[in-house]
Amino acid sequence: MIFMKNWKHCVWFLGGVLFGTAGVKVLSSKDAKKCYTHTTAAVLRAKDCVMDTANKVQENCDDILAEAKEINSERKAKEEAAVVGE
Repeated sequence: MIFMKNWKHCVWFLGGVLFGTAGVKVLSSKDAKKCYTHTTAAVLRAKDCVMDTANKVQENCDDILAEAKEINSERKAKEEAAVVGE
């Protein structure tokens, strides 16, 4: 009984080794490398698109902030002028 249990573990181990070896062969094949290259290129294109969008949003936020500061400074100047005029 113990011998059969150990034999079962040994078979699983050898199966894993064979599967791992075959997996390495498949993952390092020419077709797999071509697939990795195309996937990496697609990810880089997506990154560029996301960065362009983020830059546009940041520029718009900077414009909004500058306009808001200008509005507040104009409002403060009008309030100071009203206080001086009283």
